[in-house]
Amino acid sequence: MKILLMVTCLGDVIRPSAGQATVSLLRRLGHSVAFPAAQTCCGQPLFNSGYAELARDQARHTIRVFAGDGPVVTPSGSCAAMVKTEFPHLLADDPTWYPRAVELAARTFELSDFLVNQLGITELGARYLGRVTYHYACHLRALAMLPATVESLLAKVEGLIYVPLTRLDQCCGFGGSFAVRYPHVSGAMVDDKMRCILQCGADTLVSTDTGCLMNIGGKLHRENRDIKVLHLAELLESR
Repeated sequence: MKILLMVTCLGDVIRPSAGQATVSLLRRLGHSVAFPAAQTCCGQPLFNSGYAELARDQARHTIRVFAGDGPVVTPSGSCAAMVKTEFPHLLADDPTWYPRAVELAARTFELSDFLVNQLGITELGARYLGRVTYHYACHLRALAMLPATVESLLAKVEGLIYVPLTRLDQCCGFGGSFAVRYPHVSGAMVDDKMRCILQCGADTLVSTDTGCLMNIGGKLHRENRDIKVLHLAELLESR
């Protein structure tokens, strides 16, 4: 099938390797992947900061860019949640744009959700030697996705030893603009997340969102901790 890639702002600027791995993975499964060049931010930073009208403008732009009938796949639970949950909410009073928001929401999927729950695939031929733990990004909960979705993919990676993370459902403290507005709270949260990672004895941390990886990875780097940080797509493309 033809899939439209929503690469996300952070994916584009901070971790393009996650987007590249997503494209490689989907093509390896036999799908074609298109990249709408006019895509920009989904509008979540504006929405979370209280700029509802600007967020609506961004939502309309995104809906126009991804118009069509193929699935939209994004390597980010955060952006998927914005499209699936908040676009219809933002445009609920607009008779022209609300149906279009609902239509886009219905065919937009976070990558692991698309693989496991839409395609029914968990075996991807990946191979990774290491002790891997998984950070359950907050926005996957907003999509009603359980950790078992990603864990089912990790279980099929040859050579991987999965190490459960204490307080799996605890936020890493990033939260987009939250980390900027409340740096001391955010810093305390990522401190605690790092302690949980160290306690489990993993040598690699995997998650589904670049924001989480940037925040946790930055903390690990500042503390000189030798723990590799990977997006799920990057891990699934390991050989």
